[in-house]
Amino acid sequence: MAMDQLSTTFSALADPTRRAILARLTAGEATVKELSAPFAMSGPAVSKHLRVLERAGLITRGRDAQWRPCRLEAAPLEEVAEWAENYRRFWDASYERLDDYLQDLKEKERTHDNGK
Repeated sequence: MAMDQLSTTFSALADPTRRAILARLTAGEATVKELSAPFAMSGPAVSKHLRVLERAGLITRGRDAQWRPCRLEAAPLEEVAEWAENYRRFWDASYERLDDYLQDLKEKERTHDNGK
C-alpha cells in the first residue's frame, strides 16, 4: 500500500533521532559523521535514519568527492504545517469560546454579588 506524502512525512518525523537530525540540518549542511556525533549509535544506524529522511523528501544528499553533505529540504514540512494549522484554528476558536463563557460567568457573579 502506497503512503501519501503527508503520511510519509509523519512516519519519518515519528522518530526523535530523525527529528534531531532535521533540527541540526536547520543550521546548514552536515556530513554523516557530523550528524552521528551527538548520538550513541553507529554510522550505519545513522545512515539508516538518513535514508528514511531522504525517501520522505526531507533531506537531500549531495556529492562532493568523498564528502556527501546532507541538507534539509523543508517543503514536505509545509504540508505538515498546513495540516496542523486547521487544528490550531480549531483550538483557537475553542479557547475563545471558553474565554467568552468565563467572562459571562464573571459578569453574572458580579451582578449577583452586587444585588445582595
